Amino acid sequence: MKKMMRLFLLNLVVVFTCTSVSAQNTEVKHKVVIQLNTADTAAWSTTIGNIKNLQTIWPNNVMIEVVVHGKALDLLVAAKTHLAKEVIELSKTNVQFSACQNSMRKHHIEKADLLTEANTVPSGVAEVILKQEAGWSYLKAGIN
Repeated sequence: MKKMMRLFLLNLVVVFTCTSVSAQNTEVKHKVVIQLNTADTAAWSTTIGNIKNLQTIWPNNVMIEVVVHGKALDLLVAAKTHLAKEVIELSKTNVQFSACQNSMRKHHIEKADLLTEANTVPSGVAEVILKQEAGWSYLKAGIN
């Protein structure tokens, strides 16, 4: 009888351990792609605020990519942005800022002109589509 009880308890421990490990491994991170293509610096600041709000709601549980293209590229140009400090700090916290290479060519911006934290992607709109196809949530940056 004691042997059966020990075996039962051992199985119970194994079940709870496996369930606990399984629950830890399936923790879902929120993935958000933000499209930013405006020269409106108020929209840039709002985007930074939105990112910080998401990080407050889901601390350590949100991954964000800000895809910057068109006239918004100056957000990532070291000599032109007023939000360099914020971009640098957010880049340390699961936030990636990606500049569109098509827009960079159009606006004569070189990779060396960007903040070192900025990533580049061949096409901003294609990057947004790829993220959506991979299941990322979409957020269009801007101010109405």
